[in-house]
Amino acid sequence: MTNKIHFHKMHGSGNDYIYVNTLQYPVTDPEKMAKRWSEYHTGIGSDGLVLIGKSDRADFSMRIFNADGSEAMMCGNATRCIGKYVYEQGLTSKTVLTLDTLSGIKTVKLHLDGRQVHTVTVDMGTPEVDAKPVTVTAGGQTFEGTAASMGNPHFVITVDDIDRIDLAAVGPLIERDPLFPDRTNVEFAEVKDRGNIRMRVWERGSGITMACGTGACATLAVCASRGLTGREANILMDGGTLSILWDEDRRIQMTGDAVHVFEGDIDGPEEDGG
Repeated sequence: MTNKIHFHKMHGSGNDYIYVNTLQYPVTDPEKMAKRWSEYHTGIGSDGLVLIGKSDRADFSMRIFNADGSEAMMCGNATRCIGKYVYEQGLTSKTVLTLDTLSGIKTVKLHLDGRQVHTVTVDMGTPEVDAKPVTVTAGGQTFEGTAASMGNPHFVITVDDIDRIDLAAVGPLIERDPLFPDRTNVEFAEVKDRGNIRMRVWERGSGITMACGTGACATLAVCASRGLTGREANILMDGGTLSILWDEDRRIQMTGDAVHVFEGDIDGPEEDGG
């Protein structure tokens, strides 16, 4: 027999996940469920599964499973959506709260419009940017990029014309290049001016997505480190725009939307009969 799991479908800048409150609906096989539920034709359809739970050191915990079942360390867009979820579902009355992730504790600030969460700012922590760019070859092309970390790995490649990049062809090859033994997220970035960057992303474990919060932060950190932009810029992605600030304390503040799409019930893992 199967049990029913209540879920919410939400997105941040088009980066869509399935959200389950495990305080009410435990998910015993999240890797399997992430793959099954993320299918667009036979499941709910999403970039992955996000589990909201309790934490001994923060207000809530977050676990993220990509559409291929692999567990992700961090997702900025999902972090914003959890802030909206826990507030609007009455799980907290705080407008500043903490979230326990595999990349550490994240502070989330909610910006309200009445009782609704309009936008959310997340303190994404301090980026790590490699000093020197490196080259990779994919699909017969050579790309120069810079590795960076936002608690998860990124490889940011600046280009003159992002529309000429066949992301579906080269993204998976760069993700799995031997240079990245744990695989990597891949961002292509076109600097429009010092305050605006157009970015597209191939996410590790999910493929092409409409947006990536940690990728937007890594992109700003790389571009600012190379003097291509200032320390504050808008990151224009397929699903929307994020405002990224690399503050005086060298911490990155990310602000963007969090949108509830729909909710429902779906079959969970099969239970043993007794």
